[in-house]
Amino acid sequence: MQIITDLFYYIAIVVIGLLPIANPFSTAPIFLTVSSNLDNNSRLRLLNLTCIYMFAILIVFLLAGALILSFFGISVSGLRIAGGLIITVLGFRMLFPEAPKEKDNIPINTYEQARNFAFTPLAMPMLSGPGSIAVIISMAAKISVQENILLRLSGYAVVGLGILITVIICWLVLRSSTKIIRILGHSGINALTRIMGFILISIGVEFTASGIKGFFG
Repeated sequence: MQIITDLFYYIAIVVIGLLPIANPFSTAPIFLTVSSNLDNNSRLRLLNLTCIYMFAILIVFLLAGALILSFFGISVSGLRIAGGLIITVLGFRMLFPEAPKEKDNIPINTYEQARNFAFTPLAMPMLSGPGSIAVIISMAAKISVQENILLRLSGYAVVGLGILITVIICWLVLRSSTKIIRILGHSGINALTRIMGFILISIGVEFTASGIKGFFG
């Protein structure tokens, strides 16, 4: 029973660490803009492709995170400081958003046109940007130091499940984006984004502080 409780606890930590950074609520208006002229089937295909890209990006960095750190000679403490700064900057951008710039609207009428937006900007950097990648690499680095192979495999499995649950939550939010925006309105989405931004700043500060402590501890 304790093992199951611990499993849910660590999975929840992964989800709580990723979800505010991914923030599908702020991606919802962009997703609706891209898919506004698509039929329901094409919109669903675009959503599925976006979430598949998101999952693949984070899983690749989970599996290759320790190798990336080793190859470039980056310490875990250095990564946490850099990741903390990135997350903090993202948080400030969400807390104090810039006024939207006017752009020429290019009509997107087919799935073939819309799918070009699935990887960029929807999957990256909106849902799985530098902040999410930094968090995943940091988790991968912690897992890689485990000498027990079973603990290492279970660590990857837990983080992988956390990523999957986060992707599913993002899928559900974007799938219901029309209803969510209708209920919350643009003011509600803006307020929710600012709250997420404040949470991100707090997470970023903790990341940076723990990295500095690792250097001098």
